[in-house]
Amino acid sequence: MKYKDYYETLGVDRTASLNEIKKAYRKLAHKYHPDVSKDPKGEEKFKEIAEAYATLKDPEKREEYDNLGRHPAGESFTPPPEWQQQYGAGASMFDDVDLSDILNAFRSGGAGGRAGAAGRGAGRGRAHFAMPGEDYSVTVPVSLEKIHHGGETDVSLELPEYDANGLPHRVARTFRVTIPKGAAEGQRLRLAGKGGPGMDGGRAGDLYIVLEIAPHPLYRVSGSDLYLDLMLAPWEAVLGATVEIPTLDGNVEMRVKAGTPAGQRLRLAKRGLHTANGAAGHLYAIVQIVVPTDVTPQERALYQQLAAASAFKPRAYATHGNQGKEAK
Repeated sequence: MKYKDYYETLGVDRTASLNEIKKAYRKLAHKYHPDVSKDPKGEEKFKEIAEAYATLKDPEKREEYDNLGRHPAGESFTPPPEWQQQYGAGASMFDDVDLSDILNAFRSGGAGGRAGAAGRGAGRGRAHFAMPGEDYSVTVPVSLEKIHHGGETDVSLELPEYDANGLPHRVARTFRVTIPKGAAEGQRLRLAGKGGPGMDGGRAGDLYIVLEIAPHPLYRVSGSDLYLDLMLAPWEAVLGATVEIPTLDGNVEMRVKAGTPAGQRLRLAKRGLHTANGAAGHLYAIVQIVVPTDVTPQERALYQQLAAASAFKPRAYATHGNQGKEAK
C-alpha cells in the first residue's frame, strides 16, 4: 500500500486543530476547484485535497490514520499488526488497495468490522464537534443621501457554501440592509447568521456589510463635513449676490459679499452629514469664478468699456518687488 501524507496535502501540522484543517481545506479546495482552477492538474489536486480532508475531519478516522505512523509520501509500507488482525489477512492483501478505501472500510466496519478494535472506541457513537460557520465581509457602496438620511438598500452578492461532501460552490444571495441615519464611511453592519453555514450543529457565521460612500456629483466628503464648488459669475463676485446652495436637506440661500475672491471658503454651519450622536458636520462652498465663453456683441462691448475704465491690476505681483528681473 502506498502511503499518502494527508497533513502535507493540506499543508498543516500533524497537531493541527479541526478548525485549522477546515480552513486549510476550504482555501485549497477553492484554489483547485475544477470550475475556477486553470492548473492542468487542478482536478487531480482537488481530489487529493478532498480525500485528505475526508479523513482528517473525522476524529475516529484521523485516529486510525495517525496509528499508521509517519512515512514519506508515496512510500510502500505495511500496515501495523492490528490492522491486519482487523482484516483477518496478511500484509499481501494491502498491496493493491488504496489508502483512502481501506480507511473508509475500517471506519465503517467493512472487511471484518470494528469488532477487534481493541477497545479503542468499539461500540462508541461518532464524536460530534459543533463548528461555527465562517464570517464573511463585503464592502458595499452606498449613496451619500442614504448615509445622511438612513434607509434601506438591497445587497446582492455570491457567497461560498459547501455541500454535504464539503465541496465549495457559490450561491447568489440578496439581503435587505438597513442603513442607520448618521452611518459613517467604513462602518460595519452585522447580519447575524447570514454568513457560512455551521457544521455538526454549529451556528452559522455572520455577514458584515462594510459601508463605502459612493462618489457624488456635487459633494466631496471629509469626515462629517461636505465640500462643493460654488460657481459665481464675475459680476456676482464683484457686486455680491444672493445664491442658492444645494444641501442634502434641500436648497438654502446664502449671501455672497461684494468682492469675494476665487478660492474663498464659505461655511454653512450644520449643513453637512448627520453623525451617530445626533450632531451634524458643516457644508463648505468653495468659490469658483466662471467666465462666459460665448458672449454677444453687446456683452463684448460692455467688457471693453469696463477694461478701459477700470484701474484694477490683477497681476500686481508682477511689478511688486520684481523690477528689473527677468522671468526664467
